[in-house]
Amino acid sequence: MQTILSQIQSPSDIKNMTLAQLEQLAREMRHFIIDAVATKEGHLGASLGVVELTIALHYVFDTPHDKLVWDVGHQAYGHKILTGRKDLFTTNRQKNGISGFPKRSESIYDAFGTGHSSTAISAVLGMAIAAGLNGDTDRKNIAVVGDASIASGMAFEGLNHAGVTNSNLLIILNDNAIGIDPSVGALKSYLTNVKMGKNPKSNNMIKSLNFDYTGPVDGHDLPKLIAEFQKLKDKKTPQFLHIITTKGKGLKQAEENQITYHAPGKFDKDTGELYPPQENLFPKFQDVFGWTLVELAEQNKKIIGITPAMPTGSSLRYLMEKFPERGIDVGIAEQHAVTLAGGMATEGFTVFCAIYSTFLQRAYDQVVHDIALQNLPVIFCVDRAGLVGEDGATHQGVYDIAYLNAIPNIQILAPKNVLELRNSLYTLQLHNDKPVAIRYPRGRCYIKDWKQPFEEINFNEVEPVFLGTRTVILSTGTIYKNVVDALNLIDNHQLSYYHFVQIKPLNEAFLQEILVNYDNVITVEEGTVNGGFGSLIAQYTAQNFPDIRVKNIGVKDQFIEHATVQEQMEECGLDILSLKKYFSQFTDNEIY
Repeated sequence: MQTILSQIQSPSDIKNMTLAQLEQLAREMRHFIIDAVATKEGHLGASLGVVELTIALHYVFDTPHDKLVWDVGHQAYGHKILTGRKDLFTTNRQKNGISGFPKRSESIYDAFGTGHSSTAISAVLGMAIAAGLNGDTDRKNIAVVGDASIASGMAFEGLNHAGVTNSNLLIILNDNAIGIDPSVGALKSYLTNVKMGKNPKSNNMIKSLNFDYTGPVDGHDLPKLIAEFQKLKDKKTPQFLHIITTKGKGLKQAEENQITYHAPGKFDKDTGELYPPQENLFPKFQDVFGWTLVELAEQNKKIIGITPAMPTGSSLRYLMEKFPERGIDVGIAEQHAVTLAGGMATEGFTVFCAIYSTFLQRAYDQVVHDIALQNLPVIFCVDRAGLVGEDGATHQGVYDIAYLNAIPNIQILAPKNVLELRNSLYTLQLHNDKPVAIRYPRGRCYIKDWKQPFEEINFNEVEPVFLGTRTVILSTGTIYKNVVDALNLIDNHQLSYYHFVQIKPLNEAFLQEILVNYDNVITVEEGTVNGGFGSLIAQYTAQNFPDIRVKNIGVKDQFIEHATVQEQMEECGLDILSLKKYFSQFTDNEIY
């Protein structure tokens, strides 16, 4: 029997459907998403929660003429399925496949890329104002914003501006009380009271910003959603619709365990049960960070941990569970997290701000003005540094060395493994008087027995790994293992290799001492070549040893799209075999 979904290639195919057909389509879409994610992995709960909303939006509005932006984009799987990508959906997040997030270059239905949160209101307001200037005041400009995303400062900046415009704008608040972890803050409490009928509409905060407020509405009641959208369709001033949804709707386990089923990995599509994980004794970098911080906090009452909405992903939840008053989740508010850390540092606390590399970008001004300029000793634990895999270009952690390099006063560290990470954290909480960024990757390390007695690290020391002649390799961070493994594949390679845990300030005295012995320098890093570790080495060498040739290996000046980490490593020439091939050119002491 042919399904309704199998007949859908674009939103125009649902325009003449009956309500009964649309409700059947919703059931089929849920099954389709569950079947695909069960085997291919990806974000599950968020997209299951907005199936009815997705259908109603495309049924009532004239997309892609009417603009639709999803915030955050991991709730857009149903949108992709309805807009011509159903047959490609099994390639989601895979190399050369479709992206896990809306992407303008992928479809005319993706009005704006939203890999990070809280940008949709500003984007659709810009579209609405531009449409008005072009004389198209009838076009509807729609942002679907999660309740965790709308708590961000940028979302409020957009609301604040939109409320004093006459723009044809519809903001839909998808309120499910959870982002990746449960939503936090006073706004969550406010929205909970609204849902419970404890806040009269006359006191509604959104109405005070000059929006016409409607809601709350059951986001799984398809007839009700369609009726509301038909009423709002012809209104040309800023509108705000508050809908209530359940993240993971339609899969019992996803509804009951929303954190795990946000991105659950592989599971049984019929039962919903997660497949037992393969036994893995190797720890995640994140867990070693989280467990170590708890150990340190047990001895040091001045330790504070801060994260912007990522307590589970960053493993700061271990500190929050053990010392709830000293583990702080500020919600999706990276700028606030950084400046909050600065304020606490002024009071003598040792603050570890755990934040993904890709999200630290969002607080760059605060790092410069509120931390570095004042030389406050905040310790940025830069999680997901390096290549991140299937989340792709929006989440790559390859820029942090370069963007932090430009800021005075900041010390940048890149441990080679979990032991060096653990001892770096220990050393920093003992004595630190400056801003520090310590970067480490997503995923597991190759050391099982990580819980060793603490040892202080002299960050200015540089570790000799191999000693040879003519050519020297310099690297930083966890790419250390790939370099060592590549060199071990080359018999009698005669190459020198040194590992730097400290990137900035660069140990120029050491470089002065060793570079007199070499003709060639090769730098290797899991970060951008432009402005990175290798750039620092090249600048120093050019100024002091102009006859020495320097080759920088790292991420080229391009965005690295979604694929596995191994595939991304191969694309960048950072995998073991690519490094071996390159290093082999120098084993006979030739100058490249």
